[in-house]
Amino acid sequence: MNLKELKELVELMNDNDLAELEVERDGMTIKLKKSPDHIHGAQPVSYAVPVIPAAQKPVVVTSAADTVKVENKDHLKEIKSPMVGTFYRAASPEAAPFIEIGQVVEVNQVVCIVEAMKLMNEIKSDVRGKVIEICVDNAEPVEFGQALFRVAP
Repeated sequence: MNLKELKELVELMNDNDLAELEVERDGMTIKLKKSPDHIHGAQPVSYAVPVIPAAQKPVVVTSAADTVKVENKDHLKEIKSPMVGTFYRAASPEAAPFIEIGQVVEVNQVVCIVEAMKLMNEIKSDVRGKVIEICVDNAEPVEFGQALFRVAP
């Protein structure tokens, strides 16, 4: 591979906002990788959710009928975060939350969004049941494996 071909690969990376490129040709492998200072970053894929300051907590109005009391919480199932990121209850600040306390969720139903590296990831329920508890406030950071919701199957 000559210098001209190498420059073309760098131009290809810049034109397509690639952070990393690996090319194998004639038994030789060339791997190009930009430093974090030169990476433009990924654009949001499916949702544009503006950042909501953590100080703003959503006001949830519930009636006595919406309150769910459970004496023994041992049988509850948790819907956990599959990644580190920022938790959002709705697709946008103006939109209604995906689920509420007392609502019955189905398997594969979208329950929230976790933003990770500017990508909005829909989190789906892996259990059917009634939502008993929402464990995280809107726009709060979450860890891998952290409980987001508790559901009574």
